[in-house]
Amino acid sequence: MKLCRFQPLEFAAKELGRAARPVHPEPHGGVIEDNLVWEIDGELWGRLDRTGNSWPLEVVKLLPPSVPSKIICVRKNYLDPSAAVSGPLPKEPSMFLKPPSGVNAPEDPIVIPEYAQRVECEAEIGIVIGRRCHLPRPDEDVHSYILGYTCYNDVAERDIQKLDGQWTRGKSYDTFSPFGPVLETQAIRADTTVETFVNGIRKQSGWAAEMIFSVDVIIRFIAQIMTLEPGDLIATGTPAGIVPVVAGDVVEVSVGGIGTLRNPVIGSADSLEG
Repeated sequence: MKLCRFQPLEFAAKELGRAARPVHPEPHGGVIEDNLVWEIDGELWGRLDRTGNSWPLEVVKLLPPSVPSKIICVRKNYLDPSAAVSGPLPKEPSMFLKPPSGVNAPEDPIVIPEYAQRVECEAEIGIVIGRRCHLPRPDEDVHSYILGYTCYNDVAERDIQKLDGQWTRGKSYDTFSPFGPVLETQAIRADTTVETFVNGIRKQSGWAAEMIFSVDVIIRFIAQIMTLEPGDLIATGTPAGIVPVVAGDVVEVSVGGIGTLRNPVIGSADSLEG
């Protein structure tokens, strides 16, 4: 099943007539079926009761499929089949946090910061949590805490990251965490593909089978440290490959069985003009 958050792009004429300023409808949760988005009553991690309202996909704006309280990213979680020499595998996941203020919607621009020299993108499988998870029991199925899987683009300014010697500033700019366009409730498989395209050219490609730490291990590890809340986003790492982007590019992150997250790239001056 595919879930989403969305805003309708069509409005009732009477609502437009009463509005003193442009109308922006409230975000809704929805279920996608047969190119239609069916509105649900309440949150995506609820009962999914349908209101009866529906829209064709082409007349809605898809939003990030959750509003996370935190974004937890796993580092170096993919084997590199092209590496000539392989070192010892890590014994446990390594992770970092990105701020919720960086969340960016499908089709909305990634803004390159002023003075940035080298901005790169990374394709990742994102996990959105569906219910509170803290210290799960060893015999507990942690997949029951997952609302769904999505596409995540981990954007970073590499020169700042290297200059600082840690990752907070280089990965925390506004717009540096696009994810979506939908949530897929069916679990990922070993043959799930993870790819990045820039201007239609494939730049990065991998398989979920290349993950060093499984989804089960990642969730258990994080939940030993911090409580995961509904809507929280976990990025599970990226395959080998460096994907630099510049203003004017269009970057797409595709995950097999989920879809494609597309974002144009613009400069900071362009964002001010917009």
